Amino acid sequence: MFKTIARLIRHRWLDHTDAARAIPPALAEQLRRRVAASEQRHTGEVRICVEGGLPTSYLWRHLRDRIPMTEIVRQRALMQFSKLRVWDTEHNNGVLIYLLLAEHAIELVADRGVNRLVAPGAWQAMVTRLGGALHEGRFEDGLTKALEEVSAVLVAHFPESPEASRDEPNQLPDEPVLR
Repeated sequence: MFKTIARLIRHRWLDHTDAARAIPPALAEQLRRRVAASEQRHTGEVRICVEGGLPTSYLWRHLRDRIPMTEIVRQRALMQFSKLRVWDTEHNNGVLIYLLLAEHAIELVADRGVNRLVAPGAWQAMVTRLGGALHEGRFEDGLTKALEEVSAVLVAHFPESPEASRDEPNQLPDEPVLR
């Protein structure tokens, strides 16, 4: 019961200001530049979303329906994937790096063009490797490593070509989203 109350308080307490503290303007700009540089090497699109806590509706579903928090976090990441239109790329090769501060959780959500080429276990292995930095509060480290690993996958399967760079402008903003 105490864990449940503590979790509710943590999610209600943390908000977009906590996301902005975890990712201050200088780091946000650095991540934007890294995303832009990454996208010069492949035709995919990468978005980063950092959220303080979950909306009450997600917490309620967790309690009412006894859905594990890991699944709730995944559902929220999928919702952000949709809201940020990461699915709406020409080659269906967008990837969302989602970080939820209240749970120290990271999710990687890839569009169907990427998912058909990368085994689900490979994504989970990346999340597991990156989780340590986030649990220790090393957000820059964790997000940088996540971006590097996601970029390596996109370069391997969707390398940049001279024709693509002329014909396909940046389809999504490069700035991290802080909520």
